[in-house]
Amino acid sequence: LFFQALFNVLIPDHAADAFSPPRLAEPGFCDLLLEGLLGGLSRWDAEHFLFIAERGYVYEHNFAFFPVFPFSVRALAEVALWPLQWLLRLRSRLLLSAALLNSLFSVLAAAALYKLGCAVLQCHRMAFLAALLFCISPANVFMAAAYSESMFAFLAFSAMWHLEKGQSWHSGLLFTLASGVRANGLVNAGFFAYSRSKSFALQLQVGPGLVRRLPPFWRQLLSLASSVILMCAGIFLPFVLFQYYAHMRFCAPGTALSQSIPEPLLQLALDKDYRLPAMDRLKPPWCSQRLPVLYSYIQEAYWNVGFLRYFELRQVPNFLLALPVTLLGLWAAWTYLTANPRHCLTLGLERRRNEEEQGEGKPGTGFCCPTVLVYVVHATVLLLFGVFCMHVQVLTRFLGSSTPILYWFSAHLLQEHEPLLWSEGTDKETRASLSERSVLGNSLAGSYEKGISENPVVRLLCNYRLNTPITKCILGYFLSYWLLGLILHCNFLPWT
Repeated sequence: LFFQALFNVLIPDHAADAFSPPRLAEPGFCDLLLEGLLGGLSRWDAEHFLFIAERGYVYEHNFAFFPVFPFSVRALAEVALWPLQWLLRLRSRLLLSAALLNSLFSVLAAAALYKLGCAVLQCHRMAFLAALLFCISPANVFMAAAYSESMFAFLAFSAMWHLEKGQSWHSGLLFTLASGVRANGLVNAGFFAYSRSKSFALQLQVGPGLVRRLPPFWRQLLSLASSVILMCAGIFLPFVLFQYYAHMRFCAPGTALSQSIPEPLLQLALDKDYRLPAMDRLKPPWCSQRLPVLYSYIQEAYWNVGFLRYFELRQVPNFLLALPVTLLGLWAAWTYLTANPRHCLTLGLERRRNEEEQGEGKPGTGFCCPTVLVYVVHATVLLLFGVFCMHVQVLTRFLGSSTPILYWFSAHLLQEHEPLLWSEGTDKETRASLSERSVLGNSLAGSYEKGISENPVVRLLCNYRLNTPITKCILGYFLSYWLLGLILHCNFLPWT
């Protein structure tokens, strides 16, 4: 928060052709003060979310942003921040509300990621380190800004954790809420489908004595199909309802916009060629498609999103920005594939001999354990889709808020290659490095050493000179890209 306020003051904004609606109310002193402190959090897509929270879905391209997050921001601004209405305009309260919500959801997302890591990796140390890396990741710029990433990460990681615990209905509810926050939440239906299919496949491979006690095959298959269809339908429901609402606004006859739109917003629509719902009685072209989905039309018409459409020479800087997270994701997939070739080829549906519960440090724990397969597949699908079909500059926040693999794999690399994190020799090396820091004084030495021994990220940062090259690469990527993303986002700079 300090750095975004500093950069927002020191670095002039780039004249980007981004959505920037006019402020209809004259800001007061407190509004200007809040804008100076938190204005860097309202750039780029944050303008859409804040505008929707304030005015609703006025323009056609606003429908690219799903309603759960902006409506939550509006609810907090109207209820919890209602006493501040005498000091702050609605827009300022919405910005403060978004900052407070995302501060909460980013912490809850880190906690959910830790719980999920403990359940999947069966290694508490690696799960804790992965959660700490989540807290300093480059995607955290967007976790703090008025974006929907924090809420989505919390809902997605929590849903995955509940599914790992066998609480299907809790997981389905959270996945459904997540699909109302971001469109890529629809892909999470694959987790539930895979979980049920894996359980069904493993049941068919039990011993003959158990087979006789199982229901008939057709009954199991019917139960599997019905549960998967029902849960996937629930996950897709927010998307379908949102598209239906857009269709009614733009395509249904006699549904002209009943509310009056302020003149400055009408002028903005004329200047920027933004389409308003049914104002001219002409239906937009997507209404006459066989499957009238506004979301895909917006992505194609307004942002030129499509297969290989971003592969242009002038987009090379954006591909360079996305290169580190792309390499990290591909490296994670390759590492898992080479460690478990048979498990990957059988899609994890083959019953293994060592299905018994295994403790930490045994072959069934860590990043390469069998339960990580579905998360690797999920991350790889999102990565390939992002590279070939999306604006690649969003890849860092897209993956950082959707999959735990980046954090699990980074934690795996650190634990495998960094001696400072190994059980043996850690205390000696830490004390040796601490003895060189005489500036701390004897009064702080005990508490400082205790903090380092308990927090692996602090230990790595304070012993950076002793770190291995791979540790320096990982920490350098996380911290330098966090700073770069902060400067680019908070100042409307290009290549964001």
